[in-house]
This record gives sequence, structure tokens and C-alpha cells, in this order.
Amino acid sequence: MNGIIGRKIGMTSIFNEDGRNISCTIVEAQPNVVTQVKTEDTDGYYALQLSFAEAKARNLAKGLVGHFEKAGTTPKRRSIEFRDCTLDKNLGDSVSITDIFEEGDTVRAVGRSKGKGFQGVVKRYNFRGVGDATHGQHNRLRAPGSIGAASYPAKVVKGMKMAGRMGNDRVTVKNLKVVKILEEKNLLLIKGAIPGHKGSIVVIEK
Repeated sequence: MNGIIGRKIGMTSIFNEDGRNISCTIVEAQPNVVTQVKTEDTDGYYALQLSFAEAKARNLAKGLVGHFEKAGTTPKRRSIEFRDCTLDKNLGDSVSITDIFEEGDTVRAVGRSKGKGFQGVVKRYNFRGVGDATHGQHNRLRAPGSIGAASYPAKVVKGMKMAGRMGNDRVTVKNLKVVKILEEKNLLLIKGAIPGHKGSIVVIEK
């Protein structure tokens, strides 16, 4: 699968040929660098490892610094492997958005959703709550209600919807459409929303 690593800039809207206003996510995809080439002979499969975003060498392990030096590039923040990639690239080559995408392509975006912290069941799972504060419900309006059974099984069943940490998960959104490519600015305009906050790193796969 071919893909590129980019950074979510934010959202905007453009008008299509029919005059309809389309909401789009802007992804800045500076040329990625090929930092490793895996082959059938050495690894048992073919893949390209792409790296993105500058990093400081002092913040990386020495082994990683040497890994990037071998590719002839500066240290990078994020490295992702694209298995069965059809791009004909060598170690140290750069990969730009026009090498992979064209306007009208269907893609999928992989990112990390916004973290919401510790949330109750109303926000996390859309529970309705009690809803009637006049019949003795003092502070139970957003409570989960009964969660247990009787003496059997005498435990809370695994997977019970309860309060807990929400968000900050790896999320994949499929069937998104590339509506515009600004090659000179290394920008992709993708119809719809992509998981993550502004400035977060996302992966666009084709």
C-alpha cells in the first residue's frame, strides 16, 4: 500500500464544479525520505520505510541517529513502514504527494483522536441519564445505573460500559476523497474530517 506521512493543518472549505461548498481537511505533506528499503531477500517482504518531520539528534537514541545517517538524511520524528509499496524508490530518495496521489483519488486517513480525559457514561457512551430530578434523584442524573448481576456471576462482566478514559485512540477513516492538490505548497485537501488535533501527524494511504 502506498502512503505518505503528513501534518494536519486544520479545516477549510472550497467550491466544486457544481458550486457546492465542500468541507475539507488540509494536510501538509512535506516530501518524506526513504530511510529503509526492505526486500524479499533480506526481510521476506517488500516495504519502504518513510520518515517525516525534523527532530533533534539529542532527543533520539544513538542507534536511530545512525539509522538516519545511513540514509543520508537528518534525524526525523516519525518513521512508518508501507508494506507492498509500489513506488520505485531507493534509500535516501524523497517521496512527494504527486508521486502517489491525484485529484479525485479515494484514500484513507490514520491518526490519533483528540484525548478527552476521564469521562462519564453520558459523554463516553451517550447514556441518557436518569432525566427526572423531581422523584428523589439528588445527584444521580448522569450516573450509569446498575452495573452488576446477582450472586451469579457475582462480578462485573468484562466490557461493561462505564466511565473511563476517552479519546487518544488510533482511528482510521476510510473512503475519503482528495479534492485538490497544491503541489507547490505540499498540501492535500481531503474532503471530510480526519482524526487528530491541529498540528498532529497523520498518515494518508491509497
